[in-house]
Amino acid sequence: MNLNTPGSVVFENVVKKYGEVTALKALNLTVEPGTLVTLLGPSGCGKTTTLRLIAGLEAATSGKVIIGGKDVTHLSATYRAVSMVFQSYALFPHMTVRQNVAYGLTVKGMNKREAAGSADAGLEMVGLKGFGDRLPSELSGGQQQRVAVARAIVLEPEVLLLDEPLSNLDAKLRRHVREEIRQIQQELGLTAVYVTHDQEEAMAVSDRIIVMRNAEIAQEGNPHDLYERPNSAFIADFIGDANLVDCEVISTSDKGAEVAISGQQLLIPNEFNHKGNAKLVLRPHHIQLSDGGEGFEGNITYAAYLGNQVQYTIDGALGPLFVITDITSNPFSTGQNVRISFDPRKARLVAG
Repeated sequence: MNLNTPGSVVFENVVKKYGEVTALKALNLTVEPGTLVTLLGPSGCGKTTTLRLIAGLEAATSGKVIIGGKDVTHLSATYRAVSMVFQSYALFPHMTVRQNVAYGLTVKGMNKREAAGSADAGLEMVGLKGFGDRLPSELSGGQQQRVAVARAIVLEPEVLLLDEPLSNLDAKLRRHVREEIRQIQQELGLTAVYVTHDQEEAMAVSDRIIVMRNAEIAQEGNPHDLYERPNSAFIADFIGDANLVDCEVISTSDKGAEVAISGQQLLIPNEFNHKGNAKLVLRPHHIQLSDGGEGFEGNITYAAYLGNQVQYTIDGALGPLFVITDITSNPFSTGQNVRISFDPRKARLVAG
């Protein structure tokens, strides 16, 4: 089995409407060959519509869809070099694993012997060598998902599409299977577009994440950039846990922003060009707690020991906070007064 050269995906001002409802607003995006890009966002944000437009399962109202340098805007799914892995796996229960993987090849006219050989090669790629004669019911959920991936790969697509592929798996299995999908994508050099609403899943598998909201792109970048440099309160809250603390920007300079927060003034060294009300983004593990000394006042309202960390809910001068600390010999207790501090270099300002 020889895979096609991975293709790029380009949207040029793509709009999708259903009657009076706009499901996608003038979307421009590029997926580079050989990369895994995740469309991430809450339900109804437009991510699945985008995936279906790539697949040819939906037609664009206006704009261009280009795959591998070819304008496919008006081509049906049959004539696009893409394969999709569905949320439900969509395996035929009465067929063997090999027959399931070979199905698309036989539909395209390949003889059964060649299709079976390609299916076995695909199963070996996803770590299921020797499983060809089993029925789907004899496999675990994770194994069935790998069969679905193998079925998509053997069609030698320019672009692999994955629609919420792990949503039917339990938490531990999701982590294991997402690692396998990422490894397969990297080893084969596939171009992949992955849809999920799970931000941890997106951060674990992606070269680049496109966060969508209200039928358009809210922010895009690699996982590190989105986590450390959110451009809005929505992104800060959606990508990982975040505390959003009310503050006032007094002045700005090339050194950063002078911020008033709960009676104190701090210099936050990140670019911010607006004075007035704003939000300070504090990640839970960037906050330090102490039983005395300098800092903002707070009171522990909830403490949860989780083996490798302690999670606290705190009420105080900065408002309600969620804090994560490493295990210490004397963790704080519910009802205890504490002092709260943080490194201004690790805080982030966003519009209020």
